[in-house]
Amino acid sequence: MEEAMAENQISPPHPIHRPPPSSQLPLSPTSISSSVKIILDILFRTTPQKIEPALASTGIIPTTEVVVEVLKLSYDYPFSAIKFFRWAGLAHKHSAHAWNLMVDLLGRNRLFESMWDAIRSMRQEKTLSLAAFASAFGNYCASGSFDDALMTFQVMDKYGIPNDVVAANSLLSAMCRENGGVLRALDFLETMKSKPEFGPDCDSFAILLEGLEKEGDAAKAKTTFGEMVVRVGWMPANVAAYDAFLMTLVRGEQAGEAVKFLIVMKKNSCLPGLRFFSSALDILVKGKDSKNAILIWDIVVGNGNGLVPNLSMYNAMIGLLCDCNEVDDAFRLLDEMVFHGAFPDSFTYNVIFKCLIKNKKVGDAGKFFVEMVKNEWLPTHANFAAAITMFFEGDDPEMGVQLWNFMVENKVEPLDAAANALLLGLCKLDRLSELKRNADDMLDRRISIYESTMASLKSAYYKDGRGARDKYDGLARRWKTSLGR
Repeated sequence: MEEAMAENQISPPHPIHRPPPSSQLPLSPTSISSSVKIILDILFRTTPQKIEPALASTGIIPTTEVVVEVLKLSYDYPFSAIKFFRWAGLAHKHSAHAWNLMVDLLGRNRLFESMWDAIRSMRQEKTLSLAAFASAFGNYCASGSFDDALMTFQVMDKYGIPNDVVAANSLLSAMCRENGGVLRALDFLETMKSKPEFGPDCDSFAILLEGLEKEGDAAKAKTTFGEMVVRVGWMPANVAAYDAFLMTLVRGEQAGEAVKFLIVMKKNSCLPGLRFFSSALDILVKGKDSKNAILIWDIVVGNGNGLVPNLSMYNAMIGLLCDCNEVDDAFRLLDEMVFHGAFPDSFTYNVIFKCLIKNKKVGDAGKFFVEMVKNEWLPTHANFAAAITMFFEGDDPEMGVQLWNFMVENKVEPLDAAANALLLGLCKLDRLSELKRNADDMLDRRISIYESTMASLKSAYYKDGRGARDKYDGLARRWKTSLGR
C-alpha cells in the first residue's frame, strides 16, 4: 500500500498548501500532546523525502491515539501524512479508526488510487467496514465524480462489505450533499426500487427529501413524498422526512399546500417536529402570513399533539397576530401559553396592548391595562403615551388621566411623551383649568413640554378670552424659563 501511495506523489491533483511559519502553526498546546506537536512540526516543515528519518530521530513511539490525532490535523499535507502513516505502521498495526482517517484524507485530496490501495490493505488487515466506503462515496461526490461513487457502491460487496440499504443510503446522502447531486440521487432511487437487496426505506426518502429541501424543488418533493407514502407508508417516527418536505413547501411560498398535507398527516397520526415548526414560524412571521401560521400552529400544537412551543415562539406568533390585527387569536394564545409552561413577559403584554391601542379598542385596552398591572408587567413608555391619546380620543378621558396618575405615583420614567399626550388630550376637551394645573406640576417636575404642545395650548387658551390668555402667558413664561430662554 505504501509503495503505491508513494507513486501517486509524483503528480499531485491540486497544489498542496505550503507549511505555515512557526507562529501560524495550527497547534493548541492545551489540546494536543507534546508528541503530536513534535510530529506535526516535522510533517509541516520537512520535505516528504526527509520525513521518515526525522521521525525516527525523535524516539517517539506512535501510539494509536497519537496516530489518530496526527492524521486529523494533517489533511492539508497528504504526502507527509502518507510518510508518517508508513513510519507509524512499523511500530504496530494501525487501528480501524486510523485506517478510516487515512482513506478519508486521501479521498479528500483526490488521491483516489492511493485511497483504493488503502482500502485493499484494510481488507487484508481485516479492518475494513462501511465507514471507509462511506468516506469514498463522500469524497467522490465532493469532487463531482458521481459515476465513480456509484461504481464504488457496486463493487463494495467484492471487498466483503454488503451493498445493502444502509450502504445505499450512505451513497444517497453523499450525493445529496453536493451541487447537482440530488438529481443523481433520484436516479439512484429508481435503481434501488428495482433491487430488493437494497430497496429504499424511510431513511432513503428522508435523505432525498432533505436534499430536495436544499434544492428548493417543491414539485419533485411532492412526487418523492407521494412515493414514500406508497412504499413505506405512514410512520410517526419518520419526522425528518416530514420536516424536510413541509419546509420545502413553506420556503417555496406554498404554505397553503403545507397546511393541506399537515391535515392529511395528522389524520394518519404523523406530524413534523420542532425543526419544521420553528423554521416555518420564522418564515411566516417575516412574511406576515398570519392565516397559514395560525393554521399550522393549531394543527401542530393543538389538542395535545406533543409539540410544546417556548416563550419566544409564543411571542413571535402573538406578535404576528397583533401585526395583522387578529387580536382574538392573540388573546387565545395568551390564555393557553401558561399551560405549556411559557409565561408571558413584557413583550407579550405590550404587543397585545399596542394592538388594542392601534385598533382603538378602548374598553378592552382599559381592562388589559388593569391585568398588566396585576401581573406586574407595565406598558412601555411609548404605549403609555399612545394609550393616553387613545383614551382621550375614545371618550374615556378618565382612563387616560388614570394612566398618567399611575405613571407619576409609581415613578414610571421618562414621563415626557405621556405628559404631552395628557396635555393635548385635556386641550382638545377644553379642560383648561385641569390642563393648567397639570402643566404647572409638570414644569415643577422638570418634565419637558414640547414646543408643538405649547402651540396647541396657546390656540386653546387664546380662544377662551382674555383671562385664559393671561393664564397661558404665565405658563409660557415658566416654560421658556425652564428652557433657559
